[in-house]
This record gives sequence, structure tokens and C-alpha cells, in this order.
Amino acid sequence: MPLICVGNLSVGGTGKSPMVEFLVRNLKDDFKVATLSRGYKRKTRGYALANERSDALEIGDEPMQFKLKFPDIPVAVGEERLDAISQLLHDRPDIRSIILDDAFQHRAIKAGMNILLTDYNNLFTRDFYLPTGDLRDLKSSYKRAEIIVVTKCDPAIDEKIKKEMIAEIDPLSNQHIFFTANSYGDVYHIIKHEQTIRLASDKEVLLVTGIANPQPLKDLLEEHTETYYMLHYPDHHIFTIDDWKEIKKRFDKIESEKKIILTTEKDAVRLSKFGVQLNDVPLYVIPLKHHFLFNEGEKFLSLIKNYINDFTDSYRDKVK
Repeated sequence: MPLICVGNLSVGGTGKSPMVEFLVRNLKDDFKVATLSRGYKRKTRGYALANERSDALEIGDEPMQFKLKFPDIPVAVGEERLDAISQLLHDRPDIRSIILDDAFQHRAIKAGMNILLTDYNNLFTRDFYLPTGDLRDLKSSYKRAEIIVVTKCDPAIDEKIKKEMIAEIDPLSNQHIFFTANSYGDVYHIIKHEQTIRLASDKEVLLVTGIANPQPLKDLLEEHTETYYMLHYPDHHIFTIDDWKEIKKRFDKIESEKKIILTTEKDAVRLSKFGVQLNDVPLYVIPLKHHFLFNEGEKFLSLIKNYINDFTDSYRDKVK
């Protein structure tokens, strides 16, 4: 089975979830793909295959986000990834490839394609190990990756900077390095998805986040809005009714008539449980995507598709 692992060497904030979504979005029409995650901070344990009744408490916020965006794609969770893969293939024998979310440190699995993400503003080469820095794995572990993606780049970086960063990472001869910048989609209402707006210089925003690194969003709001305020919760925070009351109270204190609450898709999964209370609140969600720089998006996808096809062809040859 062609296994594609998306991971990093740090504790978070490098863009793993948007990369999983990028892969699903660009592979699903050609291959029967599935996603497998640990299901961090969920209230259940063991293997589970998402269905129409699943929620973030059962499977975790990122898998729930995948299921909402791609309802026809099998989305599974399981701490023991090796066992979970077997159960997933038993449940869905038609699967052609599995995308493993945050499994780079899961040594029991030998993925044939490892995609390692590192933040442009905090390259693993410059980072320190926990608790001083964010590294949770040896820097030398980068050698296990087939592809390294430098994420959250300044969109204006040129070939000179690109070459300098590649030299700093010092890839092996078989490794490929790509560069991506954050790209944001249409801002939509958390309940009424068809209701969209544009961030504008006359808007005041209350930014509500429970993610590892909200800095790129803060930079975006600095550039595109009148002003913003922020309520920042821990990564993967499970919002309570008291949290919602705090958010509403903070929002009501903003005097401007042109004000909104803004959150991430990951946080929206955990906030949507407040249901009808959100209908008349201007709570909007901003989707995040990877934009490949230097026109190398197709090259990146070709490497992934060739891996899946080559693996399948090799397997067919063996069983002839």
C-alpha cells in the first residue's frame, strides 16, 4: 500500500493539515485515497472510521475538518497506526493510497513517501530542542524524508534566497525541496457557508484561535483590516460554554458597527457545537491553503502521483 506521511520535526504550526487537504484535493480524482490521523485531543480511543454522525470530540478536530471538506473520502483515526491501517483496509478495501497525518515520528510505519514540513520563519536547522525550542525530533531525522517543504514563506522570496535556504538544509541527493506561501480562501460564515465577506480596511476583527502558531493570521489582519483584537487559546483547545460567553462579551465591547469574529477552520470545527447560538453572530471562518512558489506545484504533485503509480505497478508485477 502506498503510504504518504505528512509530518514535521517540531511540535506544530508548520501547516500539516492544509498539506493533507492539498494532497486529498489533488489526488482524489485519480486515486481512491484515505486519511489516517491519531485524532489528537479526542475523547475516544482506538480505531474509528468517520461517518455522517461523527464529531470533533469523537475523532479530533483535524480529521473532522477533513471529513467536512471531503465527505466522500474515508477519514480514519487510531493511535496505533499500524493496526489502524489494517482495519482501514478491511473496512475500505478499495483504497489505493493512505495519507498519514503527523506520523513522521511513528517509527513502526515505513511510509514510502515522507513529506517533511518546516516553517520558513523557524527552520529546523535554526531551531532548538524542547523545552528551549520547538524541536521534538533529532535534526538529522530530516534525512528520512523524500520531500521537504519550507512553508509559510514570504511570497516575494527570490532564487537567491531559495538557493541559500536549500544550502542551509543541505538535502541528500535523493531529496526534493519545495517552498510554499500561505494562501487564504473566501471568508465564510461558520453556519451559513454561502455567506461570504472580504477582509477590508474598515473592519474591526476579534480573532479567536486555538492553534499552535497564529502569527501569519495576525500579519494578515495587520495588513487588511482597520484593527484587530485577539483571544488566543491553547492548541487544540476544546471550547466550553464559558469560553463562548467570554468571546461574546469581548466582541460586544467592540464599538464599531463593522465588526466580525474571525477564526480558523480547525477552530470552527470545535466552535460549531454551539449550533443555533451562532446563526445571528458574525462569526466567520478563514480557510488556509498552500501556494507553491516558483511554479513548482505540478512538479510536487508529479512526484506523489508517480510514487503511487510505481508502487502499484511494482505490486502487480510481483503477483503475476
